[in-house]
Amino acid sequence: MAAMSMNKVIHGAVRRDLQRFLDALAAFRDGDHARAAQLGTAWDNFDAQLTEHHEGEHEIAWPAMASIGVSQDLLATFDEEHDRMAQALAATRSAMATFRGTATAADAAAARAAMTELRTVAVAHLDHEEQETEAVYLAHADGPEMKAMGKQFAKVSPAKGGRFFAWVSDGASPEEMAALTASVPKPVLAIIGGLFGRGYRRDVASVWRS
Repeated sequence: MAAMSMNKVIHGAVRRDLQRFLDALAAFRDGDHARAAQLGTAWDNFDAQLTEHHEGEHEIAWPAMASIGVSQDLLATFDEEHDRMAQALAATRSAMATFRGTATAADAAAARAAMTELRTVAVAHLDHEEQETEAVYLAHADGPEMKAMGKQFAKVSPAKGGRFFAWVSDGASPEEMAALTASVPKPVLAIIGGLFGRGYRRDVASVWRS
């Protein structure tokens, strides 16, 4: 049995990106339009990945969790936390759009303030969700409910799947990579993530190496 759920692996990618944005915005030089455009591209990916993750949890993961005994009250609390996260995400989306257009130090600072609030709200939810559900995911990892849930999440195009795997893998710890390859066969990960993740590596991973 894997020592970490796929859900926690995804959470690790969310936490990494939030810190990357905070560091990059703190180091931003006034008027650097090229860097602002890079960070805007990275933001587009993060925004899409986080939105798809929490919406997918509501639509796919929560029914599966309810079927193995997780209380509806707890799932409703998670949805309330998702709503707060979505509000913070929208505020950060607006701040990042402004910063992307102006490339001013003042707007970088405003975007960083919004990102700080987003991280506070998002990490509080991720921590809470892991505390309540990580053991449940692991205990039922080989059960039919979790296997069916995994198949539902896997119903995406190769392009979207490749980008997702490239993002989740970017900077992942050895423990996270072990959990990822326990969920996705290495040959599949190599083909989908390698071939269809090229756009992520070119356009987004390169931002964090700059």
